[in-house]
Amino acid sequence: MKGMIKVTTIAKVFGDLNKQFINGVWKEGSSRTRADIVDPYDNSVLTEVVLASKEDVDEAYRTAKEAQEKWSGTPKEEKVRVIEKAMNILEENKAEVIDNLIRESGSSTLKATIEVQAVLGIMNEAKTFPNRMEPVKISSPIPGKENHIFRKAAGVVGIIAPFNFPFHLSMRSIVPAIATGNAVVHKPDLQTAISGGAIIAKIFELAGLPKGVLNVLITNSAEIGNSFIEHPIPRVISFTGSTPAGRKVGSVAGENLKRVSLELGGNNPFIVLKDADLKQAVNAAAFGGFLHQGQICMSINRILVHRNVHDEFVELLVDKLSQLPYGDPKNPEVIIGPMINEKHIQEILSLVKTAKEEGVTVVLEGKRVGNVLTPIVLTNVRNDTTIAQTEIFGPAVSIITYDSEEEALKLANDTEFGLSSAVFTSNLKKGIEFAQKIDSGMTHVNDQTVNDEPEAPFGGEKNSGLGRYNGEWALEEFTTMKWISVQTEDRQYPF
Repeated sequence: MKGMIKVTTIAKVFGDLNKQFINGVWKEGSSRTRADIVDPYDNSVLTEVVLASKEDVDEAYRTAKEAQEKWSGTPKEEKVRVIEKAMNILEENKAEVIDNLIRESGSSTLKATIEVQAVLGIMNEAKTFPNRMEPVKISSPIPGKENHIFRKAAGVVGIIAPFNFPFHLSMRSIVPAIATGNAVVHKPDLQTAISGGAIIAKIFELAGLPKGVLNVLITNSAEIGNSFIEHPIPRVISFTGSTPAGRKVGSVAGENLKRVSLELGGNNPFIVLKDADLKQAVNAAAFGGFLHQGQICMSINRILVHRNVHDEFVELLVDKLSQLPYGDPKNPEVIIGPMINEKHIQEILSLVKTAKEEGVTVVLEGKRVGNVLTPIVLTNVRNDTTIAQTEIFGPAVSIITYDSEEEALKLANDTEFGLSSAVFTSNLKKGIEFAQKIDSGMTHVNDQTVNDEPEAPFGGEKNSGLGRYNGEWALEEFTTMKWISVQTEDRQYPF
């Protein structure tokens, strides 16, 4: 592998945003607990935060409820204006946001740039939502009756976002919720609370969003328990994270009769049919498996390769991955940066150790250099091995051999997850037919698994979640429908 790249550049730290944002006011949390937010590359402290308490959760929700009714009734032109101004502010400060993502989440320049562009995309889509909430009139079989269907904001939305794409996976829920007239209380992951929360609050504050419509709490579940989910005010809980955590969120929300949107884990298959363009398939596999060190719910976990092309594919993939530059992501040439924390590093190393014990071959060993894990490629993997049935969430892929397309499809679907998938073939008709049979929310033909477009439905099947984000599907998640009928002439009743 290429030598590790070392840099000494220190990016700007958003130290003035290390506070709670409640009712338009930046203030310290009322907890007695303090926490450091660190650079995952070198563990240097970026800032210290006094965490929000259960009392802060209650204040934020009550504030949101008070603000929501007025915001819901705000003219749609004003809602669009606020979102457009927020987009302009982000465009003007794009470099600083990217810089913060690099330092706080260990993002490469490439990944951070992709993330910011994704945010601009969902904001551009969401600004159309206020104009897509017009009432509709439908016919009635009852003489003289008019049926009017009104789309209304759900009310107050609680949003919980993860560390890996903190800016985008927060904004993906926040801006559609705001655009449809809701108020929001948002809890970003503590590890990336600035880029995943505070920066968003600042952008909307500068854009003129009324106080209380967006509130951001920096805390963790150890401090506030289930209070964020079970609080009586929010009607919708939007959660992105692991499947085990999502089960708990869904359970608590269900007990309190709240709607949930859950985007959870994946174990995403990448199928290489024997007629595939191998060089392009390798390029796609490298990107889809190792962008952001594989710390993406959509990342490729299992690569299913036809036996006839297996050896050539493996050789090409190992050669490409061996050349990816790694090290400090503050160097714009770096592709493989640090894992988010020590716990995740140990989880990957443990999975690889178990795989070896189960007879798997490691053809690209990878290595640990500080908090960086370089790419790992495993072959002779059976679909029932631990690593093949686990969401890896790190820079490692498993390669599984198959002999027929029927076997490949069976292997692809033999998992509890169903988020994303991909299939490579020179026969596009066959590729589409194959894609329709994969039990996942998203499948990409002649592309990799990491795709997210603002107008396309994003979400999974099975244990990968409930609901869909983006486009008209996000509109459904954050609104509710009301039927109002008007009897314009006397109705004749049977008694």
